[in-house]
Amino acid sequence: MISLKNVSYSYPFSKEKALKNIDLEVKPGEVVLCTGASGCGKSTLIRLINGLCPHFFGGTLEGTVKVNNRNNAEREIHEISSDVGTLFQEPENQFFALGVKDELSFGLQVKGRQEEEIEQRVMERSRYYGIEKVLDSSIHELSQGQKQKLGLASITIEPVKCLILDEPTANLDPESTIELAEEIKKLKAQGTAIVIVDHRLYWLKGVADRVVVFEKGEIREECTFEELDEVKIQAYGLRQTTISDKRSELEEVSCEPEKGLLGFKDLTFSYNKNPEPIFEHVSLGLPQGIIALIGNNGVGKTTLARILTGLNKAGSGEFFIKGEKQSQSKLIKKVAIVLQNADYQLHMKTVFKEVMVSLEVSGCKGGEEAAKQLLQMFNLQDLADRHPQSLSGGQKQRLVIACAFAKNPDVIILDEPTSGLDGLNMKRIAEGLRMLAGKGKSIIVITHDLELMELCCKQAIRLPLN
Repeated sequence: MISLKNVSYSYPFSKEKALKNIDLEVKPGEVVLCTGASGCGKSTLIRLINGLCPHFFGGTLEGTVKVNNRNNAEREIHEISSDVGTLFQEPENQFFALGVKDELSFGLQVKGRQEEEIEQRVMERSRYYGIEKVLDSSIHELSQGQKQKLGLASITIEPVKCLILDEPTANLDPESTIELAEEIKKLKAQGTAIVIVDHRLYWLKGVADRVVVFEKGEIREECTFEELDEVKIQAYGLRQTTISDKRSELEEVSCEPEKGLLGFKDLTFSYNKNPEPIFEHVSLGLPQGIIALIGNNGVGKTTLARILTGLNKAGSGEFFIKGEKQSQSKLIKKVAIVLQNADYQLHMKTVFKEVMVSLEVSGCKGGEEAAKQLLQMFNLQDLADRHPQSLSGGQKQRLVIACAFAKNPDVIILDEPTSGLDGLNMKRIAEGLRMLAGKGKSIIVITHDLELMELCCKQAIRLPLN
């Protein structure tokens, strides 16, 4: 169903090949997991299969890419997409509508389906993925996990022969991740050829038929999931294939608002169109250390982070920094935040300048040496002269975290900081967070990443707080 033979590809204006000598086949009803360190070529593989490379991105393609036994080079993107459904790492990049229901309906309307059939399929898919309660919502009101579910619902609303999932569990809570694994098993049984690009491995045990490990644009290993042993995991810096759920073992934070490094008292917040408050008269202080902010998709974790940095205006409540009352508008000067979508926080022309600006904002002296040290810490030193928007998703994540560290705040909030990171870089982030905690900082990690929790979290705030 998917066939790449002796495929090499380079992007426009690039001297290096993003992929080299790739031979890969995926049969109907087969699930192939592609993994490897950030920047190894996995995203380029996806773009070759769905036709974005070279039809949209340009560049030079050598070899043959076939989908459903037809050469991609001889078809337009819209023809290829009739055989291939793709869920991108950032689902909002593929949405056409502003409303959830309109987004689910769009593809069926374009194909001229009857209104009754459209309504029936929309309701069936929305219930299946647990998003029926947000059908009348704007896409911009959804959490990242809900956006991922919407993206998957929209591309499976009609059967597809091939399905490509790019980091599909990046923003899903563990329970939704298990549900996704079960859905993939059903699609597999229906004969769908499925390619999954992911750093997280454990959830695909018993699901993936083969594992393909990429390194520097080449396939270095091809084996069954069971053959992916500790030797291979260490050699390629991969995630673990088996993990434990430590959420119930994390100590509940119970600090008074005035006694934390950051605190809030009698906090109430609701979105304009939703009379049901997300937070109602809640109070809590955030102590020193690494604290996991956990809860199901859509429960309000990102909203709380935005409130605590002044990005979302609270309906009512008081805020404290080290026991002193602060207006919400001044919180952004005291609290650093790393957003889920790194693109929103990258503005400079080079990676080095991005870090330098953050150091300058913090008043750091001897900034160039400090910038080099931060780039070294996050393994970005070889990318110093690259444009930030040319980086892979995982590299962008590490860069915005490096910038947050550069600001040296008392409180730092990170929203899914390891969602697109391989095992080695996840450990780098965990080590950096432990270092900051050792300096007396309060670090709030919004995460569904069970591996990260196991590495560095001992305390937790569980939502909802009401």
